[in-house]
Amino acid sequence: MRILLIGANGFIGRFVADRLLADPAVQLTALGRGDDADVRFDLATGSPGALTRFLDAVHPGVVVNCAGATRGGARELTRHNTVAVATVCEALRRSGCGARLVQIGCGSEYGPSQHGSSTAEDAVPRPGGPYGVSKLAATELVLGSGLDAVVLRVFSPAGPGTPAGSPLGRLAEAMRRAMQSGDGELKLGGLGAQRDFIDVRDVARAVHAASLSAAQGVINIGSGRAVRLRDAAAVLARVAGYGGALHELDVPPGPLRGAIGHPRPDSDHTAPTAYPYPDGCGSWQQADVRTARDRLGWRPRIALEESLADIWMEAACRI
Repeated sequence: MRILLIGANGFIGRFVADRLLADPAVQLTALGRGDDADVRFDLATGSPGALTRFLDAVHPGVVVNCAGATRGGARELTRHNTVAVATVCEALRRSGCGARLVQIGCGSEYGPSQHGSSTAEDAVPRPGGPYGVSKLAATELVLGSGLDAVVLRVFSPAGPGTPAGSPLGRLAEAMRRAMQSGDGELKLGGLGAQRDFIDVRDVARAVHAASLSAAQGVINIGSGRAVRLRDAAAVLARVAGYGGALHELDVPPGPLRGAIGHPRPDSDHTAPTAYPYPDGCGSWQQADVRTARDRLGWRPRIALEESLADIWMEAACRI
């Protein structure tokens, strides 16, 4: 089977590429904006016609789209997360390849949920920020395209390669700096939020399974367990051997320097307003992952402690 992977250089895409390359039955072609892509193409600016001609030439059986943006203003997010997916869908409709589409969605599409609940695929999405809105719009485009398609709504990916701007990435960086400077205490904000963390390697396994399956619609990919960021911080401290005290700030700090859930401001500029939950998901999010089990035969395998150990390993290399 030939699989076309879009976004192979991203956080999730790198591990999807590794997983697919390990399958001897898969012939992988990578399409992206980087020089190391097999084919250079920018979905945000390229035309559906140009992509159609490439699809007809390569004739993939599956197209996996891991491309997208997690940061930026509404216009940039819309261009990279929504317009780009519209290009993919239109190109696939025009092409004669008949490829199946596996689209990477996100848990932010759901928005806030009730504390203690597990969010299933039939929940009404109410994204609480521009990122979730742009991803939900992409999902709706895929579902309404008439294509053989599945959307994997990935909750909070973690593990090796975790972006420094993500909550766990910022937590590891803050701890690294504290250890490097010999600080006996670490003050952080945003530790009360509870998120469903899923290792990126388990996400890659889910993408592989979805590529080979006939499942359509939306499928949640998560651990099925919400973890408080405060608890994740305690595990990371144990893994790192940090013996200092962890103190949670009552309110998000003005300059955001200690808020692990907030984007890092430019050092030369005043920080923007601090929102308690920048991903738009409120204080609680937990996935119902029964559909992934039943339709993909997939279950998470990697515990959060292992994911955190790998995050710390990368952070420690910067000491």
